[in-house]
Amino acid sequence: PYIPGFLAFREVHVLLELVEKLRNNKPEFLPQVLLVDGNGVLHPRGFGLASHLGVLTDIPTIGVAKNFLQINDGPELTMAKVKTQCHKLLQKGGDKLPLIGDSGTLWGMAVRTLDTTTNPIFISTGHRVSHETAVAIALHCSLYRIPEPIRQADLRTRSLIRRRQE
Repeated sequence: PYIPGFLAFREVHVLLELVEKLRNNKPEFLPQVLLVDGNGVLHPRGFGLASHLGVLTDIPTIGVAKNFLQINDGPELTMAKVKTQCHKLLQKGGDKLPLIGDSGTLWGMAVRTLDTTTNPIFISTGHRVSHETAVAIALHCSLYRIPEPIRQADLRTRSLIRRRQE
């Protein structure tokens, strides 16, 4: 079952197996960076699915979350405060809100990907990628709210599940 904050323990082994299969059978197709549908350092323990996968594969990873997972680093990083700040400050596509705690840690960025979207995505470094690079790559890959590699993975897996249920 899905338990918030523990996604990596449920999914990292499957993703690791797929990356290793690609590395062994088709190394020419091994990506230079992985966009992961989950958090990197923007995580209650500072180490989400993107971080786990990146460390285990030694491939640069970027965490891209559709929802904010609350961080215990001061009153500014609550779900309510972040939602209010995003609504107020993210006015157009490409706008970013640094998510900085009382400790001074930059946990990630809330990003409005397009002018036509209102809900942000939450981007954080997973492994061997700066926050600035993570945001630039995610924005470059966004034709819709969600970066295209993650969006396509979602669409294709949902289609596969529907076909198997028929």
